[in-house]
Amino acid sequence: MANALATLADESSPHTKAPRFAATHRTTMRYDLVDLRLFVAIAEEKNLTRGAARVQLATSSASHRLHLLEEALGAPLFERRARGVILTRAGEALLRHARQVFAQIEQMHADLAPYAEGVRGHVALWANTHATHTFLPDDLAGFLRQHPQVSVALEEHTSPEIVLAVARGEIDLGVVAERIEGADVELIPYRADRLVLVTPAAHPLSTRTVTRFADVLDFPFVMLHAGSAIHTFTTNAAAALGRHLDVRIQVRSFEAVCRMVGAGVGVGLVPQSAVPSSGLREPPAIVALDEPWAQRDLQVCVRKRSALSGFPAALVDSLLHAPRNAS
Repeated sequence: MANALATLADESSPHTKAPRFAATHRTTMRYDLVDLRLFVAIAEEKNLTRGAARVQLATSSASHRLHLLEEALGAPLFERRARGVILTRAGEALLRHARQVFAQIEQMHADLAPYAEGVRGHVALWANTHATHTFLPDDLAGFLRQHPQVSVALEEHTSPEIVLAVARGEIDLGVVAERIEGADVELIPYRADRLVLVTPAAHPLSTRTVTRFADVLDFPFVMLHAGSAIHTFTTNAAAALGRHLDVRIQVRSFEAVCRMVGAGVGVGLVPQSAVPSSGLREPPAIVALDEPWAQRDLQVCVRKRSALSGFPAALVDSLLHAPRNAS
């Protein structure tokens, strides 16, 4: 906590320091969470009395604590006004750091809570957009039902990021759609899938059974958000043909892509497994892509399967033997 606040003296303006707070030497300062909560409450209420009441302190006690905190920092934190207080430059710096401290504490509580509840295992899993939005929700649910003592931290990343993180030992395993040359990892077949074109029902391409990617580039696209694996993959595929995509709108899920396409906004590329079989008011038409890269098989990525043990090994086995109709 002291590290998060160590820059306060440098960030505060010398013009805001009253002489009575001038420090002649630096010492290691200890920060009391009660004092920091009091300071945040006063800053947000813009009033000493209301801030003290919010943290259940008497006004006199709050004033004394604030005075000691300012003396320890060597700078005033507030300018006293007739109707309350406003932050000084030092106060603004402290408020920013104090909020970061409390956010980190909340995250610490969240990370430790599963252990207090009896969780005895943890697996770090990264997956690309495709896997995260299609197969993994059901497959992980099945694993967690069988292993209630385990928690899984699932994060969405691009395949290259996942492969490198596995190779460096930063995560237990990943699910990817691409091999990275030179990466010392083992890839195990997980799920077979294909990218397909989805179009509005009345679109000129909707009557085709199959099309080439080059034939769709003149139409506006509905895409997943920039930075998602499939967004990067699709724009790169267009660039390889010397073309740019006309991206009409970007959304956060494959279902949203299908809804937007069905409503006539544009065309899109999605995994065939991600096209909802029901529930869409205006379902899109599905057209096969005649491209070698349309086959997007997913693979489990580990450093070395034979070296896995415990819950990571159990998770790999569970993913590889999950029911194939889970999606």
